[in-house]
Amino acid sequence: MSGAVSVFLADDDDRFRAAYRKLFDRTEGFRVAGEAGDGETAARLVGALKPAVALLDVQMPGMSGLEAARRILPDAATRVIMLTTFDLDEYVYEALTLGASGFLLKNASPQEVLQAVRTVHAGHAMLAPEVTARLIRRFAPQRTELRPVRRHAFAGQVLSERELQVVRLVARGHSNQQIADELFLSVETVRTYLRRMFAKLGVNDRTHLAVLAHEAGLLYEPR
Repeated sequence: MSGAVSVFLADDDDRFRAAYRKLFDRTEGFRVAGEAGDGETAARLVGALKPAVALLDVQMPGMSGLEAARRILPDAATRVIMLTTFDLDEYVYEALTLGASGFLLKNASPQEVLQAVRTVHAGHAMLAPEVTARLIRRFAPQRTELRPVRRHAFAGQVLSERELQVVRLVARGHSNQQIADELFLSVETVRTYLRRMFAKLGVNDRTHLAVLAHEAGLLYEPR
């Protein structure tokens, strides 16, 4: 299948892998490059096969999906989507900091799975806004005082007050439309701000922008 998106499946549940394999086999534009039931095999085969996208279960016997992602991600040939449940948010957050392109819940619909792979293959992140918000709420430090952001410095770059407002809303899980409504901007203006900040901060998508914002403490408005 020339031009098909190659997908690698890694999950220790044979039935789960079989269901995903059937989904991709019957959908035009995709092909299953390989599969594995443990992290070590997944890391080895992904390195050899270099599929476009690897779907990795977070919890697998032996080497975890997270450790497999750590080995796979330095090779830019393959993008990684983690498969998880909400009970494993902390692993997903760590995977995102490593460079994973997002995650899917294991009860995602077939349409959501296909869209996630298409999105990631196109070079974007696949992390629903409400999921971003959940991660941020869970891992944001519990402070009684708000951290002032002095001189608007962020990741070595100086952002305008409006850019900071957009970043904070992205980090809280707002969609472009919600950001536009809250800041009285057009959606295209929000997209322009995001493209500008991606270039300034050296990130490729809003998910990793949210991760950086969280790490810099930008969820907290200055007093």
